[in-house]
Amino acid sequence: MALIGLVGLVVLPFVLFRANRIVQGEPLRAWEALGDSGIALVAVLGIALASLVIRTRLSVRLAICGGALLGLSIFVGLAASALIPEGDNFARVSAGSGFWLMAFAFALAGADALARLGLRPLARIGVLASVLAGLAGILMSGLWDDIDVLREYQSRAGAFWRELQVHLFLAFGAVGAAIAIGVPLGIVCYRIPRVRAGILGTLNVVQTVPSIALFGLLIAPMAWIGANIPGAAALGIAGIGYAPAFVALFAYSLLPMVSNTVVGLDGVPRDANEAARGMGMTNGQRLTQILLPLAFPVILTGIRIVLVQNIGLAVIAGLIGGGGLGTFVFQGITQTAMPLVLLGAIPAVVMAFAAAIILDAGVELSQGRKSTSR
Repeated sequence: MALIGLVGLVVLPFVLFRANRIVQGEPLRAWEALGDSGIALVAVLGIALASLVIRTRLSVRLAICGGALLGLSIFVGLAASALIPEGDNFARVSAGSGFWLMAFAFALAGADALARLGLRPLARIGVLASVLAGLAGILMSGLWDDIDVLREYQSRAGAFWRELQVHLFLAFGAVGAAIAIGVPLGIVCYRIPRVRAGILGTLNVVQTVPSIALFGLLIAPMAWIGANIPGAAALGIAGIGYAPAFVALFAYSLLPMVSNTVVGLDGVPRDANEAARGMGMTNGQRLTQILLPLAFPVILTGIRIVLVQNIGLAVIAGLIGGGGLGTFVFQGITQTAMPLVLLGAIPAVVMAFAAAIILDAGVELSQGRKSTSR
């Protein structure tokens, strides 16, 4: 990580300056963009990178990485403000490959230290909350207002929040539908072993279809439903739009939900089930009071897989007019505007990481409760 960060610090540009969003950017290293402040930044970051190859306490390494990331965040904003002339609405400053490579090195080294510390689930959620609060503080302070991604946001703020709502609806709505359908299907597969192979085999076939292909395959049937079934068009069901995107995400979500439900129920200790039967519990009581609570950590793992997967896959909905953050990604690709791509991609990545951390902590907490109940 120190070598990777050193390449980003010395060899690659810290920021790129463009007179407008279309022209080729002029690469600038930290000392070229910030002068004496940039030289000081290089010296401090060099010391921080050197500390990564020295055996130190994990808490010290985590603090160094966190401080380095904070410094990078502050100075990239200062560089943008220093380079853009007063009142110039066309110039753009973006973080260069050196910035991203250093951020990657420090973030990965910090994550490694955090993992080795073995923090409890609630402590990890606290760290996540602190990082998100710091990010929100920087955004609200205006420090990044001159960076190209924020300039794109300022001109599209209304559309951004509208598409973010659509993205959340697609991702979370498909997960909710998959839970409502997938858990009962998993229970059926557990109770009736002879149908298990057929259901899981069918869902495996759906899972193997490439995402873009599945989105395309759903256009024709959804168009037919919208045109021939009364009331469907009023609900927004059509050949393109959010309806085929929602159905595709729901279809991709079913296999993890059903299989994890089956695995979780199969993993319940036989003696616990038999003890409940001996106490006179009915099948329904054993299912709701014994089997599902003990299988819950595995089921929650399936929800984690599905949610993180859907947050990423919902980006592709922008290809078929389904909305969401993918709208900005594909607009940016067609216009060769990387800031617009990042405006859609970065929030999706942050949401996926946050969802993974929170649900991982939830899985561990539920496993702890399960052990206590046993």
